[in-house]
Amino acid sequence: MSYQHQQLAKGQWFEMLFYSQMANIGSEVIRAIKWKNKNNIGYSRQASERALELLSLTIDDIKNINRLKELTRLYEVLVDYFYADNEYKSSDKLWTNYFLAFNYAARI
Repeated sequence: MSYQHQQLAKGQWFEMLFYSQMANIGSEVIRAIKWKNKNNIGYSRQASERALELLSLTIDDIKNINRLKELTRLYEVLVDYFYADNEYKSSDKLWTNYFLAFNYAARI
């Protein structure tokens, strides 16, 4: 598999704490939302792909084994939001609030 975050995929990602991982994923999700709202679908898609890539690495991280249900559901709902019909009725505000909590936790 070809990763956009090659250094992280080589092992650096797995050294990060869970809250830092989620905050980084959130940065990409929020970036994707901002580009979507500016009608730049290309940049939005790139950011959402990076977010999903980082989320996949988080799912693969052995220290997150007890969070697999939440992480896999998050993956499913993000794909629904960015690439499907948004059946789960997610919103920009929901995603921003969800991920900003991880930013706060990572800084403590």
